Amino acid sequence: MPSPGLLVLFGSQTGTAQDVSERLGREARRRRLDCRVQALDSYSVVNLISEPLVIFVCATAGQGDPPDNMKNFWRFIFRKNLPPTSLCQMDFAVLGLGDSSYAKFNFVAKKLHRRLLQLGGSALLPACLGDDQHELGPDAAIDPWLHDLWEKVLGLYPVPPDLGVIPPGVPLPSKFTLRFLPEAPKMCSEEQHVAGADPPGPPSEQQPFLAPMVTNQRVTSPSHFQDVRLIEFDITGSGLSFAAGDVVLIRPQNQASHVQQFCRVLGLDPDQFFTLLPREPGVPCPTQLPQPCSVRHLVSHYLDVASVPRRSFFELLACLSPHELEREKLLQFSAPQGQEELYSYCNRPRRTVLEVLCDFPHTAGAVPADYLLDLIPPIRPRAFSIASSLLAHPSRLQILVAVVHYRTRLKEPRRGLCSSWLASLDPGRGPVQVPLWVRPGSLTFPETPDTPVIMETSCSSAAAGATKTSIGNLSGWSWRGRAA
Repeated sequence: MPSPGLLVLFGSQTGTAQDVSERLGREARRRRLDCRVQALDSYSVVNLISEPLVIFVCATAGQGDPPDNMKNFWRFIFRKNLPPTSLCQMDFAVLGLGDSSYAKFNFVAKKLHRRLLQLGGSALLPACLGDDQHELGPDAAIDPWLHDLWEKVLGLYPVPPDLGVIPPGVPLPSKFTLRFLPEAPKMCSEEQHVAGADPPGPPSEQQPFLAPMVTNQRVTSPSHFQDVRLIEFDITGSGLSFAAGDVVLIRPQNQASHVQQFCRVLGLDPDQFFTLLPREPGVPCPTQLPQPCSVRHLVSHYLDVASVPRRSFFELLACLSPHELEREKLLQFSAPQGQEELYSYCNRPRRTVLEVLCDFPHTAGAVPADYLLDLIPPIRPRAFSIASSLLAHPSRLQILVAVVHYRTRLKEPRRGLCSSWLASLDPGRGPVQVPLWVRPGSLTFPETPDTPVIMETSCSSAAAGATKTSIGNLSGWSWRGRAA
């Protein structure tokens, strides 16, 4: 690998920016560039002064807000005491993801691009402004921008003549290897992992609190079209605290029937155990997975087989396919000119990863287990507004959840992963624990409680269709409050 390497830093709210960043990493490795891909808040920002080549990929959330995993970086980079020559040795490019139906379209990307120039950075290209409203989605802007980006980068760091570019049809090495064990471990690592040690601080995504579910009560009548649940958790001893406007994050699990079907289609034994090993030094294993781990735990707790697959899923699946006809169709879906057809096949009917694998059985049966974590994204936590107060309900946390359930042209109804999973849990049949943690909300209320407040809501295009089905789920929503 030629030196210096490329650093890709992303700020992602729903996973799209992370997916684009992973794509950048793959394309860099095909061009024999050493590449690191990291979330902005997991990167030590003081090291930017020694980075020669950085690509920033950032979404704009809400009303021009940075995503949660880049807020610390955002505060640091806009410090007034930073010298104007701080980044004079850095070449950079900014790729933004936004929605042009919002007044502050791609506000974060535009503002970051200007700030990096103020700090002495050299822009390789104007900022890319991906638009969710385009009929082909953000890729309509991203594809030509990436073509120009690689021309600039390879002008600075050419591919070694004795190596050449790795062709698109050749799969890159997987991030991890799954080393299967001949027999199950005597001590159940999954139970130990769930129990864990007492966390050093308040519950977080890396160390959630396993909250006992106390009640799961339907508050709408059985004849009503919408199933709305009032769910209460016991948070005694958790260290959790919250105020009005804060949100609770919950990481759901896949349905047991989907886990069985996935293992059957891919020819996996759900009860087999494995250890996960990174191929490259410095790459951490996912903290949500125990070591060793069973295939059943991997699929039920980590792989988001109920998500709608992105274009990158089809690109990798095509590389791994041994079946000529299936491979041809997968290549068509992953090509720039095939995005309209992919949208009709996948996005419009909300077809899931599992359903796509069932549609391509010869390919699915040939997917090496090592590529599972490259192929399928992790289950993302869902955010719900907290519907209770610690003043009224000490040691309790309540949420009000509308169970997402709707039909498309597909035979099987579409169901919200988290809301359906929560609705299926019944604490009356035995102990139920749900991994959760709390995040401060963006609402700021007046200090005087009797001050009238006007509430305004807006939602992204992706969340617009959820107004009838999701009361408590805040994904895609932006709330603003102001004193009247």
